[in-house]
Amino acid sequence: MSLLLSPLKIKNLELKNRVAMSPMCMHSAGEDGFVTPWHHVHYGARALGQAGLIFLETLAVHKDARIGAGDLGIWSDDHVARLRDLVDLLHGYGTKVGAQIGHAGRNADLPGVVRIAPSAIPFTPESPVPRQIALEEIPELVKSFGRAARRARDAGFDVLELHTAHGYLLNEFLSPLANTRDDAYGGDAKRRYRIVREIIDEVKLHWEDRPLFVRISSTDYTEGGNTPESFLEYGRWMKEQGVDLIDCSSGGIRMVKVQTYPGYQVPAAELLRKKVGIATGAVGLITNGRQAEEILQNGRADLVFVGRQMLRDPFWVRSAADELNEYIETPRPYTRYGSVWLNTRETA
Repeated sequence: MSLLLSPLKIKNLELKNRVAMSPMCMHSAGEDGFVTPWHHVHYGARALGQAGLIFLETLAVHKDARIGAGDLGIWSDDHVARLRDLVDLLHGYGTKVGAQIGHAGRNADLPGVVRIAPSAIPFTPESPVPRQIALEEIPELVKSFGRAARRARDAGFDVLELHTAHGYLLNEFLSPLANTRDDAYGGDAKRRYRIVREIIDEVKLHWEDRPLFVRISSTDYTEGGNTPESFLEYGRWMKEQGVDLIDCSSGGIRMVKVQTYPGYQVPAAELLRKKVGIATGAVGLITNGRQAEEILQNGRADLVFVGRQMLRDPFWVRSAADELNEYIETPRPYTRYGSVWLNTRETA
């Protein structure tokens, strides 16, 4: 069997294959961040499509932490029941489910909300200037991630991921371009990492020994910013704290034009995996099964995250299986009349 379609065990969790659906904001939540029937249809289709792991879009740890209106929340215990219903639905189709928790920081776009950031530096010269978060506010921010982790556990999620990428609050703390503090939370790499360290320690109190991922922006694409080499140090600290996998994305701190190409972010995942000895996830223009299989076969990552391509094709895993001439399980109703989704090696 191909590596792409083989099981992957992370702690006590076994994924049926090595395909993860990336978290992608859908802006389709109900008022105050609640799951709606749309989410059941959207994520349910990808579970039927046999993704081994499905991440929901970022779940905001505070009402004012949303990227925008219509984003899902996990800042209240009231969110848990509807999240659990969605998780139970996806489990029913054999997929595991991940909760990515985060705070939008200076990139929050909500009417009447004053954006916060490690430093009062706007995203662009035209963007609103955020308020620098005060030192005494940080302990409560850290605890908000811990409460979110406890709610994710209560909702039955299998994997928790901290969102420290794409220019949002924790990415802002990690980047010297957005964090110019000269206190306990800025000034050098160790202090910029401090808030992430504290959040990891806090969430592990509630998430306990379940799989914990961190999504990073491995490069800021700007001189003076973070690079994949910067994350070798951050990655070692994450590994020491018990992070199980680093999910390697990029960008978001500055408005820059990035030259993208198939697999353009994979080298960062490969570097961390080989230099730090931690499991990594590769993401970014991974469009077909052969490309994904090459990444895994050559030891460049442990898990492949598929984003926009899975929006185009909810049955991307089946398409990859056909390309690799592999058999995967077919939902029973789809086999009854020789559905067009049948793997070429199956019989009805």
